[in-house]
Amino acid sequence: MAVKKFLDEVVAEMKKVSWSTRRELFTYTGVVGIAVVVVCVLIWICDTIFARVFNIILR
Repeated sequence: MAVKKFLDEVVAEMKKVSWSTRRELFTYTGVVGIAVVVVCVLIWICDTIFARVFNIILR
């Protein structure tokens, strides 16, 4: 009985959720993808700079 009540409440709450449209989903996914690429490039640049600096220091 408690399980049925729980599942009924879950269904009721899921109906209140504001679901994204397909277009919003693709847009947000694109933004996240671009952000990941930008952060990866920044980390790569910083890593390269630090590696060269430490190489110069340790030489």
